[in-house]
Amino acid sequence: MKKLLIPLFSLFFFSSPSVFADDISDFQIEGISIGDSLLDYMTEDEILKEIERTKDWYAYLEANKYAHISFNKDLRTYDSLIVFIKNNSSNQYITDKNEKYTIRYIAGNINFINDFEGCVKERDEIEEVLSSKFSNALKTERIGEHPTDPSGDSIMDAVYYTFDSGAEIDAYCDNFEETFRTKKNWTEGLSISVSSAETTSWMRDY
Repeated sequence: MKKLLIPLFSLFFFSSPSVFADDISDFQIEGISIGDSLLDYMTEDEILKEIERTKDWYAYLEANKYAHISFNKDLRTYDSLIVFIKNNSSNQYITDKNEKYTIRYIAGNINFINDFEGCVKERDEIEEVLSSKFSNALKTERIGEHPTDPSGDSIMDAVYYTFDSGAEIDAYCDNFEETFRTKKNWTEGLSISVSSAETTSWMRDY
């Protein structure tokens, strides 16, 4: 398993003049920030294949508002990364490639397959660091049914840090019901995410 706690500061804070800054573009995961172009990390063909693969994953939200792209190449700390870019129903993007592939949300994931207790233990250690650094942010804790599983048998244990702008940094563990997880071919475990105000609002609309 990759280790998260040692590089936590460099991943989030090294480019920020103040750890209390309300500009989430200052925070990085694997060197990637909100506002970067996804084309700096993937080819356009790779991006479009991912959009097609995940196009039905967010039917419980406002569909097709954002596109989900996952990748796991050359990662130092996490097992995989997820980003969201703006999307529309036909996948026909605006002309400026740097803008059309602008990252609006990024999450780093570490797998804890069938080890929810281990995930929560690691998350709690990270949460102590985040709480000390984001004491001015609104902290919210939530444990309950995972919104992606209509059966209600999957769990999310999350801590959210919300800034005045509406942007958010989250630390959470997923524990999917096993039949549901294997059917979806999903992993589960620990996620650390940075979200723009707009994507935060979108994900809350379930």
